[in-house]
Amino acid sequence: MRRKLVVGNWKMNGSRTSNAVLLSEIVAGLTASGAASAVCVPAPYLAQCQAQLAGSALGWGAQDVSAHASGAYTGEISTAMLQDFGCSYVVIGHSERRAYHGESDAQVAAKTVAALAAGITPIVCIGETLAQREAGQTDAVVAQQLGAVLAAISTDDVAKLVLAYEPVWAIGTGKTATPQMAQDVHQVLRGQLAAKNAVAAPGVQILYGGSMKPENAQELMAMPDIDGGLIGGAALKAADFLAIIHAAD
Repeated sequence: MRRKLVVGNWKMNGSRTSNAVLLSEIVAGLTASGAASAVCVPAPYLAQCQAQLAGSALGWGAQDVSAHASGAYTGEISTAMLQDFGCSYVVIGHSERRAYHGESDAQVAAKTVAALAAGITPIVCIGETLAQREAGQTDAVVAQQLGAVLAAISTDDVAKLVLAYEPVWAIGTGKTATPQMAQDVHQVLRGQLAAKNAVAAPGVQILYGGSMKPENAQELMAMPDIDGGLIGGAALKAADFLAIIHAAD
């Protein structure tokens, strides 16, 4: 059985004051749960997470990382810097990074390789736009995105991945893929993982990242290949985030 994983992606939100309250409320509300949980926060708040969450059940991580180890890359953040702040996770290839910063499949693969080498779990994001879905290209698009990553890593490293399927058309739009629609894509992704490493594939967590909320979390996570969620807006409200974590049980 794969352990469920619920990760909050704060995106570009937060302040030291509001973060302290939110993190305290989440930690206080975490009961003995079968699910793992974490928050991926803006880089300036990683130190705050490390100080406030050390020793708690709530993990933390970053929203992006450079493929380069160090050097003249102004504004970039290296894996060593994430290690300095105790990050367990890093989100890689989020649809917003792909759309607004032009990140290619090759760049996503290179960042994944860097994270794995540093012992940080990459949450590799994959998903199609509305136009691609309507054109019947969903399976081909996600296969290409995941394929670039799988081509760059070793067979053994498949077991160290977390994937997040985020249909771009369902992020922040109020639209959500039906549980069966999401399951169909998750099943395709797991099959592709199995082609690379049949032993590791059944253990890889594949999260759903398309507007999971307390109202739909349980139904989505009941699907056989949906192993948790990458949560956007609902992660900024402790009650909602906790409700999704508890739904994972």
